[in-house]
This record gives sequence, C-alpha cells and structure tokens, in this order.
Amino acid sequence: METKQFKAESKRLLDLMINSIYTHREIFLRELISNASDAIDKIYYKSLTDDSLTFDKDNYYIRVDFDKDKRIIKITDTGIGMNKDELEENLGVIAKSGSLQFKKDNESQDNHDIIGQFGVGFYSAFLVAKKVTVISKALGSDKAYKWESCGAEGYTIEETEKDSVGTEIILTVKDNTEEENYDEYLGEYRLKEIIKKYSDFIRYPIKMECTERKLKEGSKDEYEDYKELKTINSMVPIWRKNKNELKDEDYDNFYADKHYGFDKPLSHVHISVDGMVSYNAILYIPEQTPYDFYTKEYKKGLELYSNGVMIMNKCEELLPDYFSFVKGIVDSQDLSLNISREILQHDRQLKLIAKNIKSKIKSELERMLKNDRDKYEKFYKAFGRNLKYGIYSEYGSNRDVLEDLLMFYSSKEDKLVTLAEYLERMKEDQKYIYYAAGESLDRLKKLPQTEMLLDKGYEILYFTEDIDEFAIKMLMKYKEKEFKSVSSNDLGIEKEEDKDLSEEDKKENDKLFEEMKNVLGDKVKAVRASKRLKNYPVCLANDGELSIEMEKVLNAMPNNPNVKAERVLEVNMNHDVFNALKNSYENDKEKFGLYTNLLYNQALLIEGLSVGDPLEFTNDICKIMK
Repeated sequence: METKQFKAESKRLLDLMINSIYTHREIFLRELISNASDAIDKIYYKSLTDDSLTFDKDNYYIRVDFDKDKRIIKITDTGIGMNKDELEENLGVIAKSGSLQFKKDNESQDNHDIIGQFGVGFYSAFLVAKKVTVISKALGSDKAYKWESCGAEGYTIEETEKDSVGTEIILTVKDNTEEENYDEYLGEYRLKEIIKKYSDFIRYPIKMECTERKLKEGSKDEYEDYKELKTINSMVPIWRKNKNELKDEDYDNFYADKHYGFDKPLSHVHISVDGMVSYNAILYIPEQTPYDFYTKEYKKGLELYSNGVMIMNKCEELLPDYFSFVKGIVDSQDLSLNISREILQHDRQLKLIAKNIKSKIKSELERMLKNDRDKYEKFYKAFGRNLKYGIYSEYGSNRDVLEDLLMFYSSKEDKLVTLAEYLERMKEDQKYIYYAAGESLDRLKKLPQTEMLLDKGYEILYFTEDIDEFAIKMLMKYKEKEFKSVSSNDLGIEKEEDKDLSEEDKKENDKLFEEMKNVLGDKVKAVRASKRLKNYPVCLANDGELSIEMEKVLNAMPNNPNVKAERVLEVNMNHDVFNALKNSYENDKEKFGLYTNLLYNQALLIEGLSVGDPLEFTNDICKIMK
C-alpha cells in the first residue's frame, strides 16, 4: 500500500506542534473528544435543514476505551464520519479543518458553536501515540475507510469494514522513556481525571467502562470487581442553567466539586451576557484566605472555557490583582484562541469580559456591604488587605473602584466603619479625615497625639495594618476631604495654647526650644510647643510625607532602606514637666540637658521605638532618682 507524504509545511507544523505548541501532553484527549463532539454536532445541524434526518440525542455519544497490555486508547463517536476524500482533505493536510469548512458552508444557520476550527487538534494524538489509526464511515455512505500514520513520514488510506456511521480513533501509545511515563494514559483513573478536567461539560455523554465493587453473591464480607459502562461527564454545566432552577446549595456544591476551597463561599454571582461578546460565568467570594494567598506561589485567575471545553485552568487576564481572591469560571464562544487553544489572543473580547467581571465583583461587594454587613466584614477581615494593596499599587489609579469598599476601626465605635460612614458624621468645623497609625488598637487608643482631637469630638480612624497608611497616601482624599495623621505637623485646629502669653514669653519659649534642639542635634528636625497635648508632657510629630509608622514598616523590610521620618519633638507647655524644664533652662543647664534627653526617649517609647542608648537612658533615670 502506498504511503502518502504530508506536505513539507505540514511536516514542519507537525513537528512544531508535538514539541512546542502544546504545553501538556494530557490535552490530546481533550482535542480528540472535542473533535468527536463536533462530528455529532454536524449531524444535528444537518438535521435542521434535511427532512430525511432525525436527530435523537439519546443515540449519540462518545466512548473512550483502553487496553493496557496492547497499549491502546480508542475514542469512538457516533458522529457524521468521513469518506475517503474527507480523510485525505482533513487529515492529510495539517491545519486543514473540516469543522471550519463546515461552519463556512453553513454560515446562514445560527448557533454553530463548533469547537475544532483550527485543524491541528487531531494531531495532538502524536503527543502520546507512536501510531494513530482512524476508521470512519460517513453519513450516507456504504463504505468505510482506514487512515493510518506513524507521524511525519506520512500516512496511508485504504478501504475497510465498519458497521455504523461514525469514527474510531485508535492510538498506539508510545513506550516509556526516562523523561516521560506514557503508561499513565493507560489507566482508568487517569483517563477519567482528564475527561472530568477538560471535557466535563461536552454536551454529549462520554462513556467509559469503569471498575466498580460489589459483594460476592452469597457472601457478607467478600467483594469483587466488575466493569460497568458509565457516563463520565456532567454534560450540562451549571452556568448554562436558568438561575431560577438553582439553589444556593447547587452553587456551594459546584464550588466544592471544583475544589475552589475547603470553605463555603460567602457569596456567588451568576452572569449571563449576550451582546458584543457573549459569555456565562459563575464567580465566588470565598470566606477564608488561601494558605498561600500572600505568597509568590499563589496564582490568581478564573477557569476559562470555550463552548464547555476547558481552555485554561487560571486565566489571569480576567481578574485585576486587587480582586485576585475571586474564584470561578467563564465560558464564552466568542474568544479568539490560538491553534492550541491554550493561549488566548489578547483581543477586545477578552478585555470586554474582564471589564464586565470587574464591575460585577464590585457590585456584589457593595451589595454585601449594604445588605449583609456581617458577611462583608468577614470577607474584609480575610481580603481587605488586598483591596488596600489595590489602592496603593498603580499610584492610586484604582481608587474609584475600591475607595468605597475600604473599612477601618474607629474611635467612635469598636467596629469597622467605611469612609462614607465617617464622612456622614463629621463635625461641621472639621477640615480633615483624621487617622492614627500603629501596631494595635489598644496602643492607638492611648496615643497622646489624639487627645485634643478627641476632646473636640472628632472621629479618628485607626490604622493597624502596615499597608494602611501607604494606601491612604495614594488615596490622598475621599470626597474632597483630605486625610490627616494625628502626628502630622498641622492638624487644622485652633491655636489656643499660647494666646495668653506675652511676646516676651513667646520669645523666651522659642529660645528654650531652640536650646533643646541643640541638645538633641540631628535626632529631631525641631522642638516646639504642642497644640495637640492635654495630659501628656511630650510626643513626637512628623514633618513631611514619611511618617514614623511608615519608617518602621520600610525599615523592617528585607532590603532595609534605613529611612528616617523628619521627627519633631512637641512639648506640652501646660504640663508640670514644662515648669521643671523651664526652671532648669534658667538655672541648671546640665539638668536641662538631662530633662531634654529623658523627654525625647519618653516620646520614642510612646511611639513604640527603641531608645538609641538604653544604658544612657537608665543612667539618666537614676540621676533623677538621686
């Protein structure tokens, strides 16, 4: 029998495909099952215009068999089949797609969501097979033909016998090598796993003989194995069902079946869109943070399907980083795929879907915040940090999407509040949204810098996560109200502290503070009278954009940039300590230096910073006690 040669370009494409186009060998089964589904679709579409044909879906199926000893995998379908010319045309020229031609010939009919339009999927069989045999009998023909190839050297076609219309593809699996274990594709559980992974939602049943166990007849405790032909795939995907038919339990079960997490989702969104781009999607808001969520190993993305066939396990392009916690699937027939179906073309359709999904996620989070506060707070405690990173990254360009979703603890109530809620209850004379940043709520509630603001009845937001202040610096303002740290230089409050002092007293105090600055040197940028302290003698404030808390965070990083905030030592002129300080300034310069250093170290400790020289600090305390 004459061996026919592939065309030169087909040889090169076959070699390229086997070695480069496909990244996972297991997808050979996805491609062959997709082709089988197309073959059945073609009969269905013909029946729409051919009155002599009737299409009874129960008569159409795909079957997968294997023989480990003979190293054979067989995929059988009851589809339209191929005659000799079609075998020559579709399988003799790589990248010649019978499905694509069928679609072109029937453009006038709607709903042609045929999968295999590239003409190379069939040749993925050579990823695992050293020989591929195709036996096919076309609809309306009384003859069957066998096409056979061992790869790039060519193929043969001859007449053969086949009782029914359809196609059998027989793969003779390669022998194992040091690099590859081809035996894995000759196991029942591995084949079932691949079918469930990629082809679970093919619309026709995929059947396979499966091993089951039963009690031996007449025995109470002895079991025996037997074979039973079972349908492996689910066929009708949940996302194509009518929402009214589904309950929360159905969505939760799908979440568990897809192994999106061991938790139960807090919420789900079922999307069906027909328009410029048509797609279906189910999105989940998880309850718990995955163990690797904040590591480099975590990969975001939604499962991507095209006409029910899984194309990508995690399509990163569908989710922005700040919504990377979302799980789920997207299924669209409008995507432009490359020939291996594994790589998406970065086209307009994909961007439209991603934009719509972002909007749907935001809307669902806003709905939870408004109507199910407890659930939203549970979500926020798990993933709020991610939203803040979303504000901080890309220089605040995502603020419009995220700012209304942010929450912080507050001085008004011991629970999380939104920025909108803060704004609603701001005092009329209040210029800024005030915040305090620190390690814990307990510490922040005791900060000296908050005294004057709290006394005026102003609400303070408490930032306890290291990302908080960085995110707010990018946000800058909310609804035209600027953010202001309780430790910043100018709080925008009335200057009442020195209004009763004479000009002479003010000049004297200025000299005192200048001398304190001389004692402390470059440890501080300045020393000044405090306008925020009531009961505490001293505190640190900061000048410039970098706060003391931000300094701590940055210097704790592995690269340790060793940055320093511009510190200002503020002294409460109404505290008894100031009288002692003033007296020492006038009468005992040595004691004045001692007091100055003690007050500075006290301010450091209040901020949770370590003193520069602990031994000197303890000696100074001892001097006071003598």
